[in-house]
Amino acid sequence: MSSQIVSLVVNGEPREFIAKPGTTLLAVLRDSLGLTAAKRGCAQGSCGTCTVLVDDRPVTACLIAVETVSGASVRTLEGVAAGGDLDEVQSAFVDNFATQCGFCTAGMIMVAEALLDRDPNPSQEDVAEAISGNVCRCTGYQPIMIAILDAARRRRGDSPEPVPTSEETVSREETVSR
Repeated sequence: MSSQIVSLVVNGEPREFIAKPGTTLLAVLRDSLGLTAAKRGCAQGSCGTCTVLVDDRPVTACLIAVETVSGASVRTLEGVAAGGDLDEVQSAFVDNFATQCGFCTAGMIMVAEALLDRDPNPSQEDVAEAISGNVCRCTGYQPIMIAILDAARRRRGDSPEPVPTSEETVSREETVSR
């Protein structure tokens, strides 16, 4: 098969490029478009470090052949901050110490963005399920869950209230095994 022209809207901007069949969305984002927030991790779709939103749904970009999403809207971490200001999710991750090495952070934030776009008031269980496809080897899941719940509160404009502490937050293993 020969290369083909692929059109996408990436972070609100129309983009067109030539891609060989089977070229992954991740390769195009990183290598052709210079958007490097989504990371190459396992290359098998199981770690979530490459998660981006395609038509507002989280996908592992390492598994998606770019020609299969031609015409779609793609949002990466680079497209989250408006005018250089962090959005609620990004701010909550920083404020709640939900990052450590940062390798998983872009994927976690993109999953959180998708969750909060469809459910502005998620439960702890909803958050645990949403991030279940993303692996964090440093921070652990509790600070991430706390940050996402805090971001939900911020987006709703609720007055500050205590966010569940690590002890009050259901661990990922307990929630996933239910």
